[in-house]
Amino acid sequence: MTRGDAATGRTPRAMPLVELHQHVDGSIPPRVLWELLRTFSLHPVETYEEMERRLVLQEVEEGSLLAYLDKFHYPLWITQFYENIQDVAESIVRAAWANGVETLELRYSPVIHTYGGLTVRQSIRAVLSGINRVVRDHPTLRCGLVVIAMRQHGPHIAKILARQTIGEAEHLHDRCGAVGFDIAGPERGNPPKLFREAFEVARLGGLGITAHAGEDAGSDYVWQAVEDLGAQRIGHGCSAITDRELMARLARDRVLVECCPTSNFQTGAVGKDARHPVFAFREAGVPVALCTDNTTVSNTTLAQETEWFVREYGAGGRDAAAAIHETASRHSFLGRTAPGGLVS
Repeated sequence: MTRGDAATGRTPRAMPLVELHQHVDGSIPPRVLWELLRTFSLHPVETYEEMERRLVLQEVEEGSLLAYLDKFHYPLWITQFYENIQDVAESIVRAAWANGVETLELRYSPVIHTYGGLTVRQSIRAVLSGINRVVRDHPTLRCGLVVIAMRQHGPHIAKILARQTIGEAEHLHDRCGAVGFDIAGPERGNPPKLFREAFEVARLGGLGITAHAGEDAGSDYVWQAVEDLGAQRIGHGCSAITDRELMARLARDRVLVECCPTSNFQTGAVGKDARHPVFAFREAGVPVALCTDNTTVSNTTLAQETEWFVREYGAGGRDAAAAIHETASRHSFLGRTAPGGLVS
């Protein structure tokens, strides 16, 4: 590995790294969150080391999506205020830049950050403000926001959120803005098709369409994400490899799957000793991206996910990884949105 840039502290990479699936709440640097918790006297433990164990998934906790999601509740204690949201977003983007990421789409659910009185629009703007601080310092960094509707909040809230997101869309501003719309949260019992109207609003408003599907539910949810929501990208999509017809559809329509290897092994979406679906997707001609999901909870970076892929792939792995990041760049929603849908 080459030495970092002495002036910026940034580690140069042999290939441009493109991150299309990283959540704000699960990626706040532990030291940043610890200091904020202490500032507000909200720290539940007395030492940083104890706090870090509560934020990072431990080996004994692996294999359960619920255990994984349980790591998200501490950040919500302090990300209810504009300045705090702004600060943590800035810290995440700076960490990504320092680790060689050149294109970054952050994921964020504004509604769960409004309990302290912020409006949905203010909650969105707070993250964008933090992002734009970093981009002002590093103008070559391409960065934007993918707004998430949580399944448990229901289709009506999702539709309201889609409308609010459009007001902060990238194509309406001369700065970083919202570039995509997503659903996440508990999959089972909350099928994508119920959110069709919200995604139609988002699409007509010029947002890129992605959806968490096939992480904790069957391939039928991936089908719905593609056919009912018009998804151009799928988050995780692990169960899609069980359906040959679906794989052919994803390959034909160039629907990219945002693969998060470490996270998938940790949540049980992929068995601990199983071959990760990223390889089956590539063999079937389905475009993929390598992603972190949550750098803090999964204790990973995009460089580490890329190195894992290179090792697992074997001979030619580095060229294959570079091709994946090039593909991810082409499927990014950044700079491609306009009213009525994506433009080429």
